[in-house]
Amino acid sequence: MRWFYRCPACGAEYPIEPGRYLCGPCAERQREAMPLEGVLECVWEGEPGEGEIRADSYAIPLPVEPRFFPPMPVGDTPLWAPARLRDELGFPHLFVKDDTCEPTGSFKDRASFLVAAFAKKHGIDEIALASTGNAASSMAGVGAAAGLRITVFLPEAAPVAKRVQVLQYGASLHQVAGTYDVAFEESLEYSRKTGTLSRNTAYNPLTIEGKKTVSFEIAKQLGLVEGRGATSLPGGPWAAPDEVFVPVGDGVIIAGVYKGFEDLVKLGRISRVPRIWACQAEGSSAIARALATAMTGGEGYFGKPVPSSTVADSISVDVPRNGAHALAKLRKHGGRAVVVSDIEILAAQRHLASKAGLFAEPSSSTVLAGFLKARGEIAKDARVVLLVTGSGLKDVKSAMKGLGLE
Repeated sequence: MRWFYRCPACGAEYPIEPGRYLCGPCAERQREAMPLEGVLECVWEGEPGEGEIRADSYAIPLPVEPRFFPPMPVGDTPLWAPARLRDELGFPHLFVKDDTCEPTGSFKDRASFLVAAFAKKHGIDEIALASTGNAASSMAGVGAAAGLRITVFLPEAAPVAKRVQVLQYGASLHQVAGTYDVAFEESLEYSRKTGTLSRNTAYNPLTIEGKKTVSFEIAKQLGLVEGRGATSLPGGPWAAPDEVFVPVGDGVIIAGVYKGFEDLVKLGRISRVPRIWACQAEGSSAIARALATAMTGGEGYFGKPVPSSTVADSISVDVPRNGAHALAKLRKHGGRAVVVSDIEILAAQRHLASKAGLFAEPSSSTVLAGFLKARGEIAKDARVVLLVTGSGLKDVKSAMKGLGLE
């Protein structure tokens, strides 16, 4: 199997090696306060072999060999049926993909896992990144298991629990007097000066590639519990969901989910990419706004950044760094966007906890809020997956607000 980076915008190809982050010619078009230009994708040719990581007898092609991954149980999280929600809402094939079960309580472990493996393969001992909290605590935890030094740049407004996680894992914490966007730029400057490997989302293509693993798990798990339309291949049946709801901030998670389903189609394990819904908060909805302009005949326009303001801190960004790339995926596959208010997010957080027993952070709760808002457009017998990406214990203060305790 041959691996390389490819620029979706211009088709340029590059080796997967330290120091390569963006497509050079496309990155030169970068405009201030706009999504990244030149975001790269990991591409493979040939049959999966040495460069794959295995779990539960299915193979996920990845650009780093299994022996370099840290010794911790990342991925293979439950896909389960919330029976009371199914009955209440009248959707008998509603599922929750529960990534609150990851080692650090966050979906971001999937990206950190691959970035750490890449660092170990290439003899790199330090990784730097900016984060609103989850990516930082994730990289700190995975880095601890891998024996790597982790330097994080975190807004001062990040929830206390996430800052405590970073410090408990032994990472170096730089608190930034500003937004995630300020932290992003400071972390890039640090990486440029020190030569440290950057794990910044979108900027490092491996962050997208690591997140695709969730799509492989969904298709395999759904094939085992829902035989309808499943393909029978070595390793068991595979099935694509009809609808997937994903929390969206900078656009990297949804791009990774798309990449996973695209790879599954390429491998012949499923026949189509499902319809994916980008769930955004009203106070941070740049990708949804851009998609709306595209759906009315425009090109998909990211205008002047709107200062973000939402209780869903994990998806709160002024400039979605992977916005252009995520928008292209949504347009290519007929994806949709749904925007929800903070009131709807906090109500959905309590709804998910009280009816399904799953305590999710506000950003994750956007998927239930989004589904509740969009369900009139979805067939009752559709296979629907809500991707829940972070534990509610990471931001208890917001949950208290939703309960009227603050």
